[in-house]
Amino acid sequence: MSYKTRDGSDWTPVYLTKINPATCIGCGRCYKVCSRDVMHLHGVDEDGKILGIVTEDDEDDFDGELNRKIMLVDNAGACIGCGACSRVCPKDCQTHVAAELIDA
Repeated sequence: MSYKTRDGSDWTPVYLTKINPATCIGCGRCYKVCSRDVMHLHGVDEDGKILGIVTEDDEDDFDGELNRKIMLVDNAGACIGCGACSRVCPKDCQTHVAAELIDA
């Protein structure tokens, strides 16, 4: 499949498929630049168990179990492959796959 920009230039979307929880620092930069709601900040306990989505107004720390926060891809189908998230990630912890390699 061939992809084009508005001016007819060739372009290949590169979709976000996953974020490495071991290297993600949960800074939220990728979330802030994503207009498609592809990823969300999740709390993690000291054993690495995902506790749930952390909201901006969420004052509690999952009953004291919150150890750190990480970003997780939980709406991959909404990604348009713009790559904005990869350009702002300070840890290079994201995996992106070219459109032609994604199974539909």
